[in-house]
Amino acid sequence: MSSGVVVCMELQPRLVAVRTPRRPRGVVLVLHGGATRREAVAVSPTQLSVLRMVPIARRIARARDLAVFRVLNSQRGWGSGDTPLADVRWALGQIRERYGEVPVVLVGHSLGGRAALLAATEPGVVGAVALNAYLLPGDESVDPAGRRVLFVHGTDDRIASYARVQAVAARLARRTDVELRTVEGGKHAMLRHGRTFDRAAADFAVEVLPGGAEARSAADRGQR
Repeated sequence: MSSGVVVCMELQPRLVAVRTPRRPRGVVLVLHGGATRREAVAVSPTQLSVLRMVPIARRIARARDLAVFRVLNSQRGWGSGDTPLADVRWALGQIRERYGEVPVVLVGHSLGGRAALLAATEPGVVGAVALNAYLLPGDESVDPAGRRVLFVHGTDDRIASYARVQAVAARLARRTDVELRTVEGGKHAMLRHGRTFDRAAADFAVEVLPGGAEARSAADRGQR
């Protein structure tokens, strides 16, 4: 028999470990997107916006000297409390507790791309990748000076504005190292030309972290 009492569980962010070397030269946090809901809805590990980031995280994890984690947000979308940004800050705190002061790259898609860009100013972050980033007016005011930022955007994205990303990238390029890569025919979900998105994110993450040039050179030699 039901007591009629409703128990409200607080929604919490989570970290999913993909690769956890003992002494990584850097850490990569992979951030998912997802549409905003009117009410607070928990993130499911099986929702499509979360699953789409799994192959990207795995590709980055091929660099065995990097720690890679996927962040599951405390709730879907971008609520009034700037939830994804707060969740990234929480995740960065968890990384510092585990590894100390280690350089971090953020890789995000859609609203996760926006979170990666806005969190690029956080201590320890050295770079950010924004894949088909869903940006809003005013996001160009962020000042990630000293960080490297990569935007990768599909020309056929009908959800996140390519024109806005172009404008923000041009504005930020006056203050820091910014690159915008265009994926011809790419759509928001990154299913078409998916390998192009995945490779761009992984290559950037490997190269930006300290020792990246040497690691990439060794990987290239190993593929010959």
